[in-house]
Amino acid sequence: MAQKYAVHQQSIEILLSWIQAGEIAIPEIQRPFVWDAVKVRDLMDSLYQGYPIGYLIAWKNPDVKLKDGSVSSGKKILIDGQQRVTALTAAILGQPVVNKDYKKVKIKIAFNPISRSFEVCNTAIEKDVQWIPDISEVMKAPSMMRMIKNYCDKNTEADEEEIEKSLVNLKEIKQKQIGIIELNHDLDIETVTEIFIRINSQGVPLSQADFAMSKIAANETYNGNVLRKAIDYFCHLAVEPQFYDILKEGDEDFTRTEYFSKMSWLKNENDDLYDPSYTDLLRVSFTSEFERGKLADLVSLLSGRNFETRTYEEDIARESFERLSKSTLRFMNENNFKSFIMIIKSAGFVSSDLIGSQNALNFAYALYLKMKGKYRPEEINNAVKKWFVMSILTSRYSGSAETMFDYDIKNISTKGVFEYLKDIENANLSDAFWQFELVQRLETSVKSSPIFNVFLAALIKGNYRGFLSKDISVKDLILHKGDVHHVFPRDYLKKNGLNRGRYNQVANYVIMQSEINIQIGNKPPKDYMDEMRKQCESKVTKYGNIIDEDDLINNLRENCIPEELFDMGIEEYDKFLDIRRRLIAERIEKYYKSL
Repeated sequence: MAQKYAVHQQSIEILLSWIQAGEIAIPEIQRPFVWDAVKVRDLMDSLYQGYPIGYLIAWKNPDVKLKDGSVSSGKKILIDGQQRVTALTAAILGQPVVNKDYKKVKIKIAFNPISRSFEVCNTAIEKDVQWIPDISEVMKAPSMMRMIKNYCDKNTEADEEEIEKSLVNLKEIKQKQIGIIELNHDLDIETVTEIFIRINSQGVPLSQADFAMSKIAANETYNGNVLRKAIDYFCHLAVEPQFYDILKEGDEDFTRTEYFSKMSWLKNENDDLYDPSYTDLLRVSFTSEFERGKLADLVSLLSGRNFETRTYEEDIARESFERLSKSTLRFMNENNFKSFIMIIKSAGFVSSDLIGSQNALNFAYALYLKMKGKYRPEEINNAVKKWFVMSILTSRYSGSAETMFDYDIKNISTKGVFEYLKDIENANLSDAFWQFELVQRLETSVKSSPIFNVFLAALIKGNYRGFLSKDISVKDLILHKGDVHHVFPRDYLKKNGLNRGRYNQVANYVIMQSEINIQIGNKPPKDYMDEMRKQCESKVTKYGNIIDEDDLINNLRENCIPEELFDMGIEEYDKFLDIRRRLIAERIEKYYKSL
């Protein structure tokens, strides 16, 4: 079998010269540097002591055909070792790095030639004549003899020969060898990922999105470096609106781009229902625009891949960057983003706590963007809500999400949204699903169960009230972090010998005011429900404010609680669970079909 890579040894000095000349692209160079300064110090110490610091892995971009028929040789992209190389450029070349707040900072590593030790520079070290505050000054010093003399003049007790040895050894760090594994340019992403995992001692897999982001950042010809920033900045700003001022002050060039104007609305946005990562943004933008779901295909298209001829063409690369830029701007558009969020909330998913599948949200947004401008708003609203809920109910994207994204978007493109959705419903949401499978899936103790979340969304959409509440809705309780409580109190069931898996059942959960739950304590349902009846007769409130028995019965129905609860104790617990599971399934079915 053919060798898939070549291994070279190069000096750190030559490696850094390649970085400066742009022969090796470091796509992460504009992203936050995640190492702390202590790790940079330890890296310098390891090099000084002659310890290995691991291999770098580079993947050569494919050669692409230009319009005139000539071939352009691709750059090498560093796919592993970015933090180490960034640390080297910071410590040896003295270049600033971008910290977690996206501010450019300088990491200065100090060296003590007497003790031959390294430290992160600080105010005390700067005042201590035994320390050289910044080793980059040694690395670029034209004359070592002058530096040695200056040091010894300040440290008269120092042995000049020993100081010379220390400083020469320090400067020779640049001559230390580092291994570079260069992967063949014709390898596919899956093979590259496998090689990475096998070589990397940590076994940390790179995602398809990581490769795509590296590919984007490395292409300055089509402003990929700016697009990469836009994706990172948008996702950071969506989580931290206060980042806007840091961005505005720290990257003036970017503030003049269209991307910045499209994302500026986030500075006043605090809704956390959908805080996309760069993987989410890429996946949605790619799927909605290119009608493909596998990010490996995006990497190929950005490289100029012609899937028919299996060659690489510059025109395809240019067009792919243009389309990705356009779809990224559509993703960021305030009207698009907020309209999509409004659709999801109108389906009852008013809190991020109710959304257990980020990929269900991603595909729903991709569907929204694909339909925008081609369908009436009410059609988009209907399709997106149904698709989102259907994908949660069927766990559609819980397995191989990319494969399912690819399958779905291609079928939508050929069959149309509504016909394809109907096909899925006929295959997956039959009577058997509603009456048996869904009931069976409610036999769980997991509070974050996607089915239970859909049930809560159904209660919210129906504007139903919390259990035994007269006026306070499930929506209000969830938005204000109302608690999930037990219809059959947990302590009551525990005292009757039931274990956690038995008393913590989804069918035993309700959204209830904490003060009502406290009043109920560990009473069996037949006791506290009898007191509720007496409350309706006397009009003296103890549990909430319901004082009318018809209203009480309505409240039970709203929460899918059987009226038999009035007479239920421990002996009827299993019967209660069975009845309520069926009532919840019926409510979810009615809710879904109403969307």
